[in-house]
Amino acid sequence: MEKTLEELAHIVGGRLVGNPSIMITKVANIAMADADSITFAVGEHVEEAKTCKAAAVILPNDVDKFPLPAIFVDNPREVFIDLMNLFTPKLKIKREISDKAIIGENVTIGKNVAVMPLAVIDDNATIGDDVVLYPHVYIGQYAQIGDGSMIYSNVTVREFCEIGKNAIIHSSTVIGSDGFGFVTENGKHVKVPQVGNVVIEDNVEIGAHVGIDRAAMGSTYIRKGTKIDNLVHIGHGCDIGENNLIVAQTGISGSTKVGSNVTFGGQVGTVGHIEIGADSVFAARSGIINNTPKGVFYAGFPARPHQEWLRITAASAHVPEIIKEVKKIQRRLENEK
Repeated sequence: MEKTLEELAHIVGGRLVGNPSIMITKVANIAMADADSITFAVGEHVEEAKTCKAAAVILPNDVDKFPLPAIFVDNPREVFIDLMNLFTPKLKIKREISDKAIIGENVTIGKNVAVMPLAVIDDNATIGDDVVLYPHVYIGQYAQIGDGSMIYSNVTVREFCEIGKNAIIHSSTVIGSDGFGFVTENGKHVKVPQVGNVVIEDNVEIGAHVGIDRAAMGSTYIRKGTKIDNLVHIGHGCDIGENNLIVAQTGISGSTKVGSNVTFGGQVGTVGHIEIGADSVFAARSGIINNTPKGVFYAGFPARPHQEWLRITAASAHVPEIIKEVKKIQRRLENEK
């Protein structure tokens, strides 16, 4: 695809400064940009963009005296996402049910659906309109997939689980695996039946190799708008609030209730049966062992206010020399006896 700067400015509703006839064929980040590409810059990256090789730059409206051709907009990040979609070739997906797919009995399939070869839809499942199921997807008995959802290869959605509208589930994720529930009797671990399900609400995106366990009874909930990175585990009976961001390798133990708009950095871990307040941020590798209030920024193990954790971390660097000084004092006191 080719677009002139003038055409792009019109598409994004921006103010163009520079040669309107410059031809753009792709988008790129600042470091990778060349004479055929357009990039964007905000904040501290505006200075870096002044010397980049891009043909043009998307910039905030409050930037002055920029040396390269530019399109000025209110929100460069959002505009750049639109341009990425514009210049990325659209995948061709045939809206049909492959004759190599396996469809069970009493299955309900909506309109404009793509079921690719070797996908399996088990008995009594319901597939909404505009759903795409890639090869080797398994949809269990009585499972429900909402309109517009995209489920990539090797995903398993187990029996009775519910996926909302416009969900995206990436490869090799398992929705509704059994919760880790056992009772120890006479030194043996006896499995507790896991007869609940998982409910994924609308507009949720789940990365690759994620495990979300079904509840022992009732439901494990992932509320609308939440985004989950790769390699995350969510235990049985959790209730994950709306618009959470859960970064890779996070583990949330069973029956944890999380408020809305919470961000978990990479490798965060929690104990089970706690409540985590809304509008909070937990730095990478935090260990959350107690209930937390709303609106906190925590770090460390055990998780504590970020500034407190910084002070403790800084002080710990001086522990070896403090120990040396203490030993010197001990020896001096012993010699004075």
